[in-house]
Amino acid sequence: MRIIIVGAVAAGTSAATEIRRNDKNAEIAIYERDKYISYAGCGMPYYISNEFTDLSSLIPRNAEFFKKKSNIDIMTEHEVVSIDPNSKSVTVKNILTNETFTDIYDKLIIATGARIDVPDIKGIEKNNVFFLRNIDNMNLIKSFIESESPKKATIIGSGFIGMEMCESFKNLGMEVTLIARSTISKGMDSDMTSYIENYLTQKKVTVITNAPTKEINEKGVVLSDGKIVEADIILVAAGIKPNVEIAAGAGVEIGVTGAIKTDKHMRTNIADIYSCGDCAESYNTITGKAMYRPLGSTANKTGTIAGSNICGKIDDFRGILGTGIYRIFDMTVGQTGLSEAEAKKNGYDAVSIIDKKYNKPEYLGGKPIIIKAVADRKTGIVLGAQIVGFEGVDKRLDVFVTAISLRAKAEDLMHLDLAYSPPYSIPRDPVYYTGAKLRAAIDDNLKK
Repeated sequence: MRIIIVGAVAAGTSAATEIRRNDKNAEIAIYERDKYISYAGCGMPYYISNEFTDLSSLIPRNAEFFKKKSNIDIMTEHEVVSIDPNSKSVTVKNILTNETFTDIYDKLIIATGARIDVPDIKGIEKNNVFFLRNIDNMNLIKSFIESESPKKATIIGSGFIGMEMCESFKNLGMEVTLIARSTISKGMDSDMTSYIENYLTQKKVTVITNAPTKEINEKGVVLSDGKIVEADIILVAAGIKPNVEIAAGAGVEIGVTGAIKTDKHMRTNIADIYSCGDCAESYNTITGKAMYRPLGSTANKTGTIAGSNICGKIDDFRGILGTGIYRIFDMTVGQTGLSEAEAKKNGYDAVSIIDKKYNKPEYLGGKPIIIKAVADRKTGIVLGAQIVGFEGVDKRLDVFVTAISLRAKAEDLMHLDLAYSPPYSIPRDPVYYTGAKLRAAIDDNLKK
């Protein structure tokens, strides 16, 4: 069996290694248009700010590694330009020589990833305007900082990359302004984002919300109200969109989110063609609805599932909760499941609470941790959680991820046998208090 994989970052290489684990004889070929493969893109902001300086740690594996370890052929700087499902063939262009050739497959995996969704802003092509999606983008930013020594940085967009780069630019000694079209940290409720905004202000980051960008000129960023934000370096972190063009050209069905539609086995509507990673559509574990939330963790997971199913080992993709976490200076922000606004939009009779406790005793340096939890009033089932704090956010977030995945009720959070010792927690963990407060809110509302 010959398997061709289009794309070689997280999803493509995960699929390939899973195939090899299950089938020692399959021919596996990966075509990747970039020169880098299997890189840790989420670490790029920290390399830019010199939190670590070894570039090789971001790119731990190359084509030679996969060939030697797993007998997988990876052709970098080779772009698949078309797919013909009838002849089960792909047309490949060698980017370095411009030569094209045809390759034949028995099974095909489309793992073409996503690209920057470049907003329509006049002046966005200026040489001090950057994006951050891949290693080349990262190197350009780092080189510009080293050669031009910018003093003022402006970030357009407040997703994970935008928020993380606030810290990176600030740690390099720059004045930082963050501009959001609507609110910061989209997907979180405003009563939680207010904590993040206040913290950024304490850290001397200027935050401008509800401010669409109109233009970029020699002075900086021009907002829709005419205000100019001065900037020496500008990062546009306004989102990404899936690469689906070659898939659509082959007749592969595109879902309602604009990403490739697959079933739970990562199969597309065309026989022997699978898809995974940032180009593929996911679905929400709670609502069952299609969603697009591209993250490295999901890419690795869906790649492995695609590889398993190609080898006949039936493995289901069970959806995602949209779990996300990021660090900004000393603060950690995490979320999973539905926000209160999303729960109501999806028809739930939502009830929510916000609770503030210390992550561990104050005598051992405990710091506040703020949890907002959302549940369905009728069933008591926990629907989502948002957490802001300075220590232990990741630990509590993963407890909520597990609870929501298993359809736990608010009261169940009170009965979890969570680890306790003063260096790590308080006798009744913040998760316990959240469960108790959420149950009480549900009971009070039911009485009304």
